Amino acid sequence: MSADAQAEVIARLLKPRSVAIIGASGDPQKTSGRPAAYLRKHGYAGKIFPVNPKLDRIGEWPCYPDIASLPEIPDVAMVLLGAERAHEAVRELAAIGTPCAIVLASGYGETGEIGAARQAQLREAAGSMRILGPNTIGLVNLTDGIVLSPSGALEMDQFPVGHIGVVSQSGGILGSLLSRAAARGLGLSKLISTSNEVDLELSDFINALVDDPATRVIALYIESIRHPHTFREAALRARRAGKPIVAFKIGRSEAGARAAVSHTGALAGSDRMYDALFQQTGVIRAQAFSDLLDISAALATGRVLHGKRIAILTSTGGAGTLVSDSLGLLGFETPAPDAATAAALRALQTGDHAALDRNPIDVTLAGLQPTLLRSILKVLLASPSYDALTIIVGSSGVAQPELMAGAIQECLPLSDKPVLAYISPHAPAATSILTQSGVPAFVSAESCAAAFAGMWHVQQWSAPDTEAATAHADVVTTDLPTGPMNEAQAKQLFSRFGVRCTRELEVSTPEQAEQAARSLDGPVVLKLLSSTVTHKSDVGGVAVGLTAEQVGQRLQRMCTDVETATGAKPDRFLVQEMVSGGSEWILGMHRDPLGVAILLGQGGVTAELFKDTTLRLLPTEGGLGRAEALAMAQSLKCWPLLNGYRGRPKADVNALVDAIVAFSNMAAQLGERLVEAEINPLFVLPEGQGVCAADGVATLR
Repeated sequence: MSADAQAEVIARLLKPRSVAIIGASGDPQKTSGRPAAYLRKHGYAGKIFPVNPKLDRIGEWPCYPDIASLPEIPDVAMVLLGAERAHEAVRELAAIGTPCAIVLASGYGETGEIGAARQAQLREAAGSMRILGPNTIGLVNLTDGIVLSPSGALEMDQFPVGHIGVVSQSGGILGSLLSRAAARGLGLSKLISTSNEVDLELSDFINALVDDPATRVIALYIESIRHPHTFREAALRARRAGKPIVAFKIGRSEAGARAAVSHTGALAGSDRMYDALFQQTGVIRAQAFSDLLDISAALATGRVLHGKRIAILTSTGGAGTLVSDSLGLLGFETPAPDAATAAALRALQTGDHAALDRNPIDVTLAGLQPTLLRSILKVLLASPSYDALTIIVGSSGVAQPELMAGAIQECLPLSDKPVLAYISPHAPAATSILTQSGVPAFVSAESCAAAFAGMWHVQQWSAPDTEAATAHADVVTTDLPTGPMNEAQAKQLFSRFGVRCTRELEVSTPEQAEQAARSLDGPVVLKLLSSTVTHKSDVGGVAVGLTAEQVGQRLQRMCTDVETATGAKPDRFLVQEMVSGGSEWILGMHRDPLGVAILLGQGGVTAELFKDTTLRLLPTEGGLGRAEALAMAQSLKCWPLLNGYRGRPKADVNALVDAIVAFSNMAAQLGERLVEAEINPLFVLPEGQGVCAADGVATLR
């Protein structure tokens, strides 16, 4: 199916002219009776075709005995049958040419092997017909008053309609978000539950919401991304269209790559991979479930945050401090007003009850009256000192929230600066009234800060460098062994792709070790050479700073230490030049269902202790470009160590960038053949001296 044809089918799913309800009940209290009742309750004006062989009518509609008896082909069919029969209805619907079916039944892939087989059967029965679900709660199109769902949240009589589209992989969470948004006066546009995603999935609906003129912001509740490539394309398309995506990803505590032998596997982890994917596609990650709606509410205003200076207008001093602290923790500033702004504020003061020339701007004793509020807002919105404004509503303001909302709303057209509100007491009505007036209102100081952080992310994010690494199609790797490599073999692989490695010689006896040390002419490192022992220092398999006179005796002692620790007597060692004068880094690759990522961070034996690392997913073709490689290094806390921190010599950043690009190109060229690879440490030497890989692991299929 072409992209245009697919978009047309999804458009009909979201706005059908006719709906068939297979397995409809005449009892609106039952799950199977709710869809028809909810469609009518919420104003659906299209055709409804209930199907149930036991009933002649359901409410005002004729009831049809089977699918073959339908008077016309419906745009959408809701299948309310159990999992053991749903596929039969799906097959019949596909046979008559129904474009799309919503399958609500559970008992599919989420239940195990038998359910997975049932899900495959359902997909086969659908043929070219599109499926939403199974195990879904359906969808709600608030823009057009179309509810294709039995969710109990739809018992509410009215919902505020707005500009936030929601896609959730959990049906229950969809109902939760719908009811939570309604309670706070936050308008949504569309809500879709994709659940098991036997066919239609997250990316399909991201694209649909990008095309939806009623949607400004896309909110996602994610359990897992089954199709990373299409997600990446859809997310980038949304950003290009100016529609930010806010995502809450559940399962952050899952440990990734438990069996990985390298540091990289432990440091990457599945959740870190999601961070990398979101960062590279401009998706704002909600750190708390409440942030999903909070950040989306701020973004839906369409206002732009051009800087990080926030004015706080408060009628309660303690709450002002709460907001100021929360903003400070996320890197925002709350500066005092400039002289002109302070003078304009003081001119509004009729007594000595308010503190209008500092920030927070405190009118606690004066009381936040609408006339005073309007005047202060006009000054702050015009002030060059501030990029945004937070209004704190205390108990005095809650008494007449309409007056406050009206005063604020009157001032909004004067500026495009973001204006948020924090409702200090528990006052749901005030929260709802302000939100519906165009001022997103929050019930916690932390939510205000998170909302501003989301707005700042949108303003600061730029698409990643699309320049691909230079291909090295002529690199020969067919002679390398499969399975885990020892250090020498791994570094041979890295050097073929352009990463400089240490000079070293393989030895087996004390005499060979002494001869090797003399040929390297300087202090050397003696290492156990093994494809099975990765963390050599843990078993006594590393000794540094040895002279030619010391290395033979040290080899004999190492034999004893390693045998004691592992139970196996070693017979191969490396004598390696000793690298000094640089900082230690880790450069690795990690394979995950989301894709292949390159990891960079502070290395050495403390890599897992400090965990100062960053990840970048490889593009669909080729390795990373130089700009992206440099951005990786600059994003780390330890970047100053490369950039001349406290008088240190500047490091050879260009050589580090070259190494990252070469390493990523290796991962791209080898593809599925490369199971894992890591250089640790990668010494980054002073400017002009390059980099040097001092240790490494790799595994080839």
